[in-house]
Amino acid sequence: MELSVAYLGTGGPAPTRLRGLPSVLISREGFRIMVDCGEGTQRQMRLSTGLVRVDEIYLTHFHLDHCMGIPGLLKTYDLNDREEPIRILGPVGTVQFMEDLRPFTGRLGFHVEVEEISDRDVVGYPGFEVEAFETAHRTTSLGYAILEDDRPGKIDPDEAARLGVSDGPSLGALQDGRSVTGDQGEVRPEQVMGEDRPGRAVVVTGDTGPSPRTVEAAAEADLLIHDSSFLSEDSERAAETAHSTAAQAAGIAAEAGVKMLSLVHISARYHVGAVVEEARETFADTNAPRDYDLVRIPFPEKGPPELVREGAIRSGEPEE
Repeated sequence: MELSVAYLGTGGPAPTRLRGLPSVLISREGFRIMVDCGEGTQRQMRLSTGLVRVDEIYLTHFHLDHCMGIPGLLKTYDLNDREEPIRILGPVGTVQFMEDLRPFTGRLGFHVEVEEISDRDVVGYPGFEVEAFETAHRTTSLGYAILEDDRPGKIDPDEAARLGVSDGPSLGALQDGRSVTGDQGEVRPEQVMGEDRPGRAVVVTGDTGPSPRTVEAAAEADLLIHDSSFLSEDSERAAETAHSTAAQAAGIAAEAGVKMLSLVHISARYHVGAVVEEARETFADTNAPRDYDLVRIPFPEKGPPELVREGAIRSGEPEE
């Protein structure tokens, strides 16, 4: 089952030639969640994934580099005859923010649903959920943990055979959690199944200083996408602006026990290599994705997350 993260914008508050404003696109079996939509995000999509249908947009906060791409994206969808509704979720203030954008989007040919959420709120979907967590920024702000449901354990075929179950349909029924009749009577799933296997997890912080709440939300996540605006030499500035240094982001990743750390929102004043080097002193599996990079996240038994350079380009998904 496919789970991937496309980096549409990885820069700080001002775009550069190489890095656009913040936005990531998380895809799970064709369902797409965008976290933040900085100015120019629709163009970043055109240059990489194509103008694929986004189902939900989650906003971390209302600083303009994280949300001013919404009017253009919605209007472009309208010009492309989108009919499917879209839902936009974010912290308290999202309803008023979207109302303020109405003169810029005009009348749309599809429904836009707006919902406000708070710390520890959970939004459910088939097979996964999104949990909001409060972050440490200068304004009301949220991060988001995309958490798959646990998966059933694996069947022990030898034990199933001992209990008189060996044909494929019966084994499939047990895997689905249903009891079957074997040669020796009823066989229940718990008799032949191993322990449940955890689902995958992706965590996006948005802008934030180091926070215990992030550690909690990111516990054992496959991928943590964390603010890394500064190097430690500018730690006072990081504290003043409620952002994180590379070392602080790495410390959060290490404490949470994540598998991979991606640094974003890096100030253009730094060489990215120096930022990654600082973080790797604390957390080895750190990267700083470029725009249009992609992280593929397989199930744990099939290997660790993989960063694919320019992996979001020409993905083969059709435009609307």
